[in-house]
Amino acid sequence: MALGGVLLGLLARYTLPRRSTHGAALVPAVGTAAAVVVWVALTWLGWAWNGGWIWWVSLGASLVAAVVVDVWLGRRRTEHDQRMLQSLTRTGLATRS
Repeated sequence: MALGGVLLGLLARYTLPRRSTHGAALVPAVGTAAAVVVWVALTWLGWAWNGGWIWWVSLGASLVAAVVVDVWLGRRRTEHDQRMLQSLTRTGLATRS
C-alpha cells in the first residue's frame, strides 16, 4: 500500500505544474501517508485487506491528497513569492547587486 502511495505521489509531483515551489519528497510523502492512514482506518472498520475496495479507496485517497497538497502549496508559494518580490521592489532591495 505504501509503495502505491509513493508512486501516485510521484505521478502527481511530475505531472502537475509548479513542482519547483516545493521539495522533491513532499508530495510523494503526502501520498504515502494518506494511503497508509486510510488503509489502517478501513481495516479498523472491518474492511477485508484482500478485498478490492480497500485498495481502490486507499489509493484514491492517496492520489487526491497528493494532488490537493501539490496544487495548494504551489499556488500559495507562488503568491507568497510575488508578494515578497513586490515588497522588496518597493524598498529597493530587489534591484541592488
